[in-house]
Amino acid sequence: MAPYTITYFAVRGRCGAIRIMLADQGQEWKEVVVNFEDWMKGDLKKTCVFGQLPKFQDGDLVLFQSNAMLRHLGRKHGAYGKNDNEAALIDMFADGVEDLRLKYLKLIYQEYDTGKEAYLKDLPNHLCKFEAVVAKNKSGFLVGDSISYADYSLFDVLLNHKVLCPNSLDSFPALKKFVDTLSAHPKIKAYLDSEDFKKLPINGNGKQ
Repeated sequence: MAPYTITYFAVRGRCGAIRIMLADQGQEWKEVVVNFEDWMKGDLKKTCVFGQLPKFQDGDLVLFQSNAMLRHLGRKHGAYGKNDNEAALIDMFADGVEDLRLKYLKLIYQEYDTGKEAYLKDLPNHLCKFEAVVAKNKSGFLVGDSISYADYSLFDVLLNHKVLCPNSLDSFPALKKFVDTLSAHPKIKAYLDSEDFKKLPINGNGKQ
């Protein structure tokens, strides 16, 4: 039996980074797919702490909030830095990635038809922050010399932006190399090439 269970809609969405991390760490997981009609009935929603998915199960531990899931997996699988200082920096950068993800989600779900041009014009002002950090760290990761949960989150967000705008990383060589390097990790590559990944839309409204 797979050690982990993800309960979520048939999208990459908030579970994109989690699935990529699990794949790269060689972990197996079970997917419980929820369709929108069943969700709207409200029975499952009532059991969710914050009334939302995804839901993540690790044995008897049940988690909601995708970033809490990433941190949990980071602690379990050695992807949370080598000391408290590194862990604090990883959390900081993960929060920065979350800020960018929220801007992206606002575009996708609220402003896609009217705000895409302005979003893409402003995007370099956000990407340049991560470019400077990755370029400065010789390991190519956000913090230290090994991959962290924040790297998986950044990778997922950058993949989404490459779909939104294929040339979005052209002016950011360190981020482009970061994406290329992680994409070439054998287990990540196998997952990204799989039907399990390809069949899922990025977002729930079909816009990407």
